[in-house]
Amino acid sequence: MTQDFFKALENRRSIYALAKESPVSDERIQEIVEFAVKYTPSAFNSQSTRVIVLLGDKHDRFWDLTEEQLRAVVPADNFAPTEEKISSFRNGYGTVLFFEDETVVKGLQEQFALYADNFPIWSEQTSGMHQLVVWTALEMEGLGASLQHYNPLVDEAIQKEWDIPSNWKLRGQMPFGKPTMPAGDKEFQPLEERVKVIK
Repeated sequence: MTQDFFKALENRRSIYALAKESPVSDERIQEIVEFAVKYTPSAFNSQSTRVIVLLGDKHDRFWDLTEEQLRAVVPADNFAPTEEKISSFRNGYGTVLFFEDETVVKGLQEQFALYADNFPIWSEQTSGMHQLVVWTALEMEGLGASLQHYNPLVDEAIQKEWDIPSNWKLRGQMPFGKPTMPAGDKEFQPLEERVKVIK
C-alpha cells in the first residue's frame, strides 16, 4: 500500500490536454469525492470543506461563465491565449469546485478566541488537503486534472447560476478528463536544500 500511495503522488501532475471522456462512471467520480470529503482531516475536526462536482453541460457552463468574466477584464487584443486556456478546461469531462464554509470558520473563531487568527489559515490548509486527495484519487482512476484559481472573479456568477450559499467561499477549480497528452518533465530542487533531519 505504501508504494501504491507514493506512486500515485508521483504520477499526479497538472494535465491540461483533456478529452470530454472518463474511464470511470459518474457514480465512481462521486464516490471518490465523497470519500475525500469524509476522510480528509481538518483542524478541530471542523469539516469546513464543501465540494460541488459539475458534469455534462453544467461543467461547460462553468467555463462559459468564467470566460465571460475574463472577457470583461482582459483586453480583447490579448484574449486569445486566455480563450485557448479556458477551452482546454472546457474540453474536459467535469470540474470539481472546492469551497470553504465561512460560517464554520467564524463559529470556531468565536468558540476558540485564543486561536481566532489561525482558523482562516487552517481552513486554507484543509482545502488544500482535500484538493490533493481528490486530485490524486482521480489520477489513480486514469483521469487527468489541474488546479485553477479563477476565484473571486467567478464567485458571484456561479452563486447566481446554481444557488450556492453566500457563506461558501470558492477556493479552487479542478477541471478533469481523459488525458490526451502526458505532462511534461518536471524539475526538482535538491532535497538536501528542502529537507532537514535532526537527530
